[in-house]
Amino acid sequence: MDKIKFGTDGWRGVIAHQFTVANVAKVTNAAAIWLLNKFQNPEVIVGYDTRFQGKLFAETVCKVLASKGIKVSISDDFVSTPMVSLAVREWKASLGIMITASHNNYTYSGYKLKGSYGGPLLSEELKNIEDLISAENNLDIDLLNWDNFVEQELIRYADLEAFYTQYIGNYFDLDSIRSAGIKIGFEAMYGSAQKVIKKLLPDARYFHCEMDPTFGNIPPEPLEKNLQELLESMRSKKDLDVTIAVDGDADRIALVNRGGRYIDSHTIILILIHYLANYRKMKGKVVTGFSSTMKVEKLSRHYDLEVMRVPIGFKDICRVMLNEDVLVGGEESGGISIRGYLPERDGIWMGLTILQFMAETGKSLDEILDEIFKITGSFHCVRRDIQIPKDKRGKIMDLCYKGEIESFGKFRVTRIEALDGIKFFFSDDAWVMIRASGTEPLLRTYAEAANREIAEEILEAAGKTIAAIVK
Repeated sequence: MDKIKFGTDGWRGVIAHQFTVANVAKVTNAAAIWLLNKFQNPEVIVGYDTRFQGKLFAETVCKVLASKGIKVSISDDFVSTPMVSLAVREWKASLGIMITASHNNYTYSGYKLKGSYGGPLLSEELKNIEDLISAENNLDIDLLNWDNFVEQELIRYADLEAFYTQYIGNYFDLDSIRSAGIKIGFEAMYGSAQKVIKKLLPDARYFHCEMDPTFGNIPPEPLEKNLQELLESMRSKKDLDVTIAVDGDADRIALVNRGGRYIDSHTIILILIHYLANYRKMKGKVVTGFSSTMKVEKLSRHYDLEVMRVPIGFKDICRVMLNEDVLVGGEESGGISIRGYLPERDGIWMGLTILQFMAETGKSLDEILDEIFKITGSFHCVRRDIQIPKDKRGKIMDLCYKGEIESFGKFRVTRIEALDGIKFFFSDDAWVMIRASGTEPLLRTYAEAANREIAEEILEAAGKTIAAIVK
């Protein structure tokens, strides 16, 4: 098989093909070597989500680490990725390992690594571990005895969810949120938020907050196309003020308003900037990914906040959060963090922050959005993923980087920016971006315009241009 590589958000593969017990052992062996080189007495937190055989893979991680004399705390049940990150920082562990493929479909599993600061391991450290992954595997997992490691206190169980719940209860005034009269829904997409949310928001209405390792045969990514059942329910009943939707490992967020309108991460980033800068009078840098709406700049300028654009992948946002005074860090895919928490994405934390905003002000989600759009103007962002062979993806990206594409249909390019992919700007602040995925065999295309119709038209034109190139 191909060499195991870490993408923008860890290593992922199809279960029983690339993602096997043997390969998980290889990656963990490399992580163990890295840990022992870097820390005197390393300790690791391990978690897993609701995917098929998640516990088996997590136990494999634990056994390999324990065989090297590394102490491990494993979650006693499925957990969200932020639960692992929080425990790593607060319990002063050296590393967190989370078995999850996040938003990928049920055939995938994955392996995320979290640094001692409670956020994604940075690129250079991931590269160091990746370089230590050997094609050879001399470990016989079957000979590694779990009970012996437990007796030696190298492996212990930990209730990461209980710790996370207590931490949230100490930060948020959950009673004021519950008593504010906000009618709340929560969409877990069959993922790892399904239990904890019933403790945090016991009066909410729950959608897909039960176990199904196939995720209802829908990728557990809170995109509009994946939330049709929720949207139809909200539109027909109109009895919920807001529904929070998170992905499979609960680190990404989307919202749905009372009328069943989908609110994407671009807009959620703006909501958080507006709340913290306008209502909480907080200052700091705004850090966002290259593919996020340009309205981030417009709203941030209004509040005299500096904006920094970084490559795709939350680890680059995390790096800035570790070294600078960041107010909001967020990416187009729905991963957002704010000052006062971890340098880590957390869909539940961001959802509670927005509920707190609504409870404090007595404003509806639509009233909040009206305030924002008076400053930024209306906009719509769309994304489309195109399946294209790796060799042809390279050809397309080469042409993009060389600046040889002058128009997409009737949309003439006025300027381009390159950071992580290429962004082509048109008139009226519209743009299209083309980028090769770091985790999947895809070419990702993004567009922003004043309304959905124009944004979709731009993407359609971009798709035709790409198709003509690869013929």
